Amino acid sequence: MILTKRLFIALILICAAFYILYIWDFALVLLVIMIALPVLMFIFLLITKFLIKVEFAVKNDTVSKNENFPVQICLTNRSFLPIGKAEATIDYYNVFNNEINSFVLHMPIQARNTQRMTFQMNSKFCGIIRISCRCIKIYDPLRLFRFKVGKGVSTQVSVMPEGKEIGGTVVFTGRIDEESDIFSENRPGDDPSEVFDLRNYIPGDKLNRIHWKLSSKKDEFIVKDYSLPVDVPSVIFLDLKGYEYSEYTLPIFDTMIESMVSISQFMLENERIHTLVCFNGHVGTFVEYRITSPDSLSAAVRGIINSVRDDMGCQPAESYLSDNPDISVSSFTFITSKSDHPVIEYMDTELDADIRNAVIILKTVEEAEREIPSHASVNTIPVIIGRISSSIKDIEL
Repeated sequence: MILTKRLFIALILICAAFYILYIWDFALVLLVIMIALPVLMFIFLLITKFLIKVEFAVKNDTVSKNENFPVQICLTNRSFLPIGKAEATIDYYNVFNNEINSFVLHMPIQARNTQRMTFQMNSKFCGIIRISCRCIKIYDPLRLFRFKVGKGVSTQVSVMPEGKEIGGTVVFTGRIDEESDIFSENRPGDDPSEVFDLRNYIPGDKLNRIHWKLSSKKDEFIVKDYSLPVDVPSVIFLDLKGYEYSEYTLPIFDTMIESMVSISQFMLENERIHTLVCFNGHVGTFVEYRITSPDSLSAAVRGIINSVRDDMGCQPAESYLSDNPDISVSSFTFITSKSDHPVIEYMDTELDADIRNAVIILKTVEEAEREIPSHASVNTIPVIIGRISSSIKDIEL
């Protein structure tokens, strides 16, 4: 553009010299045109700047990891001046990392028209992908002047985690919600408030479970199987405070969230209703999500991912436990990236829970081989980045 300006200035000087040397009317007209042309280009481009609207459009604001998704940048030009050259600088980053990446798009913008430029993106890690327009540089037809439009226009896409297959055992302890009316559809229990099934008598069955009226009609003993409550107080706590800015930031957060999803899915598959707890950066407090179905799990994961702020502001997990000292649960699973987290010590000595798990996300195998602090009543499960299925094999919930 500087070269074009210099060339145009040289042409004006040539026209001025031509006008001085020759007194023809043509020389005067040519000089006036050469002087007026850049002025007109500046005025028209300035007017066009205020008549261009920039916005993003995404087909789906929620996508899966490693899935290509299209993003459109739409430029509406309401002026009569076409833009032969426009350069859009696009920035994007994952909120779990804040490492900004950029690329440039080149496009023309027709007069009185809307131009749509589509580009594909994907993410190998879950989180929120923020896409913003740093600016769009527009040029006049002679490439003499340049203005910036569309600064700060942005959109975002939530990238959802993937659940992994894990191995473990769901233990049905004596802790139940006595006011709950949610029972297992697949296995019997000891809750007399609900009948699970009727079957023939087997030696050893308790006499108080015999259905006498039905037995008298069938001339054989029919026994009632009671129902098994599945609304057992169980908590999965995701600690988003334990992080560091490094090349491992995104893999650590990705593994933490996918560990949470994997454990939650495993509990649902085994008919264990439970609660997810995570800090919500937008409301400034810890939020509890009650998980009763795959749909409620999907909604909770979406809520957790969208609750993360750009500055990763998060209160320590200890504040939640200090505000809720009367927690009494069947199982408490704490997911963190700090092997010496003070909450693990609290779980060992203070927490009222039948089963206590500390799922610790580690960067490398070497870290896992080092000595991790042991606790008498806490089941410590080291998970290497990206190796959830091979790491969580014998968890009790």
